[in-house]
Amino acid sequence: MDEKELQQNEDTQEFSLEDIMKEFGGEPEEALMPETTEEPAEEEPAVEEPAEEEPAEEEAAEEEAAEEEAAEDDVAQETATEETPVGGDTIRMEPLEKAETDAAAMGGATIRMDVIDVGSEPQQVKGAAPIAEEADKEPFSDQWEPEYEQPMGEYIPPRPILIHPRSRLKELKAKLVAGPEKRYYILSELGLGKLQAAIFLSLLVVLLSAGSTVMYAMGMVSPERLRLMIFGQFLAMMVSALLGSGQLVEGVAELFKGRFTLNTLLVVTFIACVADGVLCLRQLRIPCCAAFSVEMTMALWAAYERRNTEMGQMDTLRKATHLDSIRLCKDYYGGKKSFLRGEGEVEDFMDHYNAVSKPEKVLSWYALAAMVASVAIGVVAVLFHGVGTGVQVAAVCLLAAVPGTMFVTLTRPMAVLEKKLHDVGAVICGWQGVEGLCGKGVFPIGYEDLFPVGCAKMNGVKFFGSRPTDEVVAYATALVAANGSGLAPIFTQVLDSRHGRHYDVEEFRVYDNGGIGGVVCDESVLVGPMSFMKEMGVDVPEGLKVNQAICVAVDGELCGLFAPSYENARTSAVGLTALCSNRGLNPIVISDDFLLTESFVRSRFGVKPRKVLFPQMQEREALRKKTAEDNMPGLALSTREGLASYACSVSGARALRTASRMGVAVHMIGGILGLAIMATLTVLGALELLTPANVFAYQLVWMFPGLLITEWTRTA
Repeated sequence: MDEKELQQNEDTQEFSLEDIMKEFGGEPEEALMPETTEEPAEEEPAVEEPAEEEPAEEEAAEEEAAEEEAAEDDVAQETATEETPVGGDTIRMEPLEKAETDAAAMGGATIRMDVIDVGSEPQQVKGAAPIAEEADKEPFSDQWEPEYEQPMGEYIPPRPILIHPRSRLKELKAKLVAGPEKRYYILSELGLGKLQAAIFLSLLVVLLSAGSTVMYAMGMVSPERLRLMIFGQFLAMMVSALLGSGQLVEGVAELFKGRFTLNTLLVVTFIACVADGVLCLRQLRIPCCAAFSVEMTMALWAAYERRNTEMGQMDTLRKATHLDSIRLCKDYYGGKKSFLRGEGEVEDFMDHYNAVSKPEKVLSWYALAAMVASVAIGVVAVLFHGVGTGVQVAAVCLLAAVPGTMFVTLTRPMAVLEKKLHDVGAVICGWQGVEGLCGKGVFPIGYEDLFPVGCAKMNGVKFFGSRPTDEVVAYATALVAANGSGLAPIFTQVLDSRHGRHYDVEEFRVYDNGGIGGVVCDESVLVGPMSFMKEMGVDVPEGLKVNQAICVAVDGELCGLFAPSYENARTSAVGLTALCSNRGLNPIVISDDFLLTESFVRSRFGVKPRKVLFPQMQEREALRKKTAEDNMPGLALSTREGLASYACSVSGARALRTASRMGVAVHMIGGILGLAIMATLTVLGALELLTPANVFAYQLVWMFPGLLITEWTRTA
């Protein structure tokens, strides 16, 4: 093509500003396209005839000229053009879809300009010649060359990448701020200082009242000072009630809610003791101030433990950066249920942590029954001995029916457990979580649970035979990586440090006796512990004893021995020990990692082998696919990685249920026995035994087993 033809083509593509303005919004002119006319179909033959008669050489020249003009542009865009005859046609710049539609309607030629993102992969414009082919026809000499010389296609905008962890963290933090953190600051404003001071002063009242009661019982109080002592006891009882006024108000409020709790019974006891105290001033006898002060002190202690526990739980959740849950899966393995881990929700805890538990309901029913029984015994005393004696008997019965530690029999174990769970970053989702985590079941564990990332290191390597050492390392690394073992990173590190080669594995197999095998470079390779090598018939040198070593055999010959070491696995040991110490709960290994054998776990963690279950490899694969049902609520929440957080939740829930049941049973036995004693003394008329000292002693007797039971969760 000569210069004259190129110049003619360039002149035909030039257009003025007036033509562009007319095309993009000017008034209709004679030069406009047929789409502005009333009968475009009649003009189609006149438009199509020049296009059919144009020589092929002129089309090629126009395409080359368009490429040169686009290449000189400095903007990061790539343009594909289709040149048309200029006779009677108008050049327009429109989007690709509209340009194709208009061209089909007009029968004319249209220049199409598609904007391509230079930061993305170049694409092929539909209908345009590939850049690579055009470069072969007319290579660029002194012009700018594109960075990517690849075919261009239709531009498809990239889909936005959703970063789920970040969005999940944002949503989680919003819920934590609106729930646990808000509740934590509310409790922080209430504080614990007032309750601590009230407990201290109430305990001081108990000591003073108990001291004066013992002095009176020992005859150390003169008759002249008896009235002063009675008045002092009565005043001390009123001070104790003032310190626990919050508990008394709460007891009355619970009554309006349709519940009769221990605090409600404490209100009735206070009324009976006040009436008895007034009679004591007239009859010159000592009231039961010490026993009442003990119950009030325990009620304050229970309130303190409850608030402290709630603050600890809210503090654990508000500091969370991620939240996982334990959910129940029924019929997981051998007909047993399982506790599976998954994504947790804040609502799982906030909706259930403050719900009334079954032990609390039992104590409420007992408190109501104890009040009825005490009033009944008091009525019997009125019939036999008069009104004054009846009031005294009723007051003593109410005090004997509720041992002081009954108030903390539920709050104290939970407070002890919460401190332990706070250290591992876990919370239990109320009593429904406690009951859900109890019973016979299994707890799935994997390699990462026992050996977190970074705890395994290569301690040393020993080679046998004449095979190249780099080849032995490469073969072992290939099998370990194919197994997906947790040891793969340290094997890969050893291989890379030796600049070794990575191989693929064929016919990979995991053996049930604790090893793996496969074919690498047409050679049979086995990897596993020493016991596995002996079972597979590999010759092992005599006297070679290395604990927890990984052996490599090629074609039945021992070629290498790798000795990994494990550090910083304390949380795993604590978690596995906690799981194995619970009756009816068995950890079950579901990982297909060849390293997790019964002998290895027993020697590494020192647990009983019968407690940990090791299913067959086929069963493990099926167990890993099982998930909890969507409607299953979260039983416990964990804010930290590691087995200890989940294991302590399960073992702690079981210990809490045991402590609660035992505490309720023991205290109810003590209360029922006290009521029986009071009824017997009333019927027999031995009212001289109903002294304040005896009632206080009875309270102390039942405090020791009650406090011991509350410590049950400390060993969870």
